[in-house]
Amino acid sequence: MDYVEGFNIKIATNEDSSEIIKMLKQIALWMKDNEINQWGFLLDGGDDEEIEQAISNQETYIVLKDNDIVATFTLLSEQSEWDRHIWGDDISSKSLYLHRLAIIPTYMKNGIGRSILDWIQNNESDKEYLKLDCVADNIKLNNFYKKNKFELVGLTDGHSKYQRRI
Repeated sequence: MDYVEGFNIKIATNEDSSEIIKMLKQIALWMKDNEINQWGFLLDGGDDEEIEQAISNQETYIVLKDNDIVATFTLLSEQSEWDRHIWGDDISSKSLYLHRLAIIPTYMKNGIGRSILDWIQNNESDKEYLKLDCVADNIKLNNFYKKNKFELVGLTDGHSKYQRRI
C-alpha cells in the first residue's frame, strides 16, 4: 500500500468490484448530468465484465481516504482490444495504458488526479510511456492531461491520444 497526501493507493480486490462498478456508474451519470460526453456506455453495463476482469488481473487500483474509495484507475501493461483500435499494435511493449481514471465529484479539483499520475510515474519504472485516450471534445479532461505533461500525439475515432514519458 502506498500513500499520497493522506490517501492510500492499493490494488483492488474482487471484493471491491461491485463498489468500483457502482462508483464508475455514479461518475458516468454525473458526467452525463454535466453534459460531458464520456463513459455513457458504462451506464448500460457496457464495461462491467472488463472492469471485473481488470480487478481480477490485479490491474485496477483504488485510492482510499479513511477506508472509503474516492478514486480508481486501471493500468494495463498489455494493450486491450480498445488500445489496439486507438493506438494500433504496440509490439514494443514499452507502454503502460491508463484506463478509467475516476475521482468521485466531491474529491475533484483537489489535486488527486495529478497525485495519481505522479504516483504512477514514480512506481512504474519498467515502461517507457504512459498512454491514454479520452473523448476529443471533453475540453476539461484534455486540458487536464496537457497540464500534467502529457503530449497530444494524435486523434483516432474522436479520441485524443496522449502519452507521457515515465
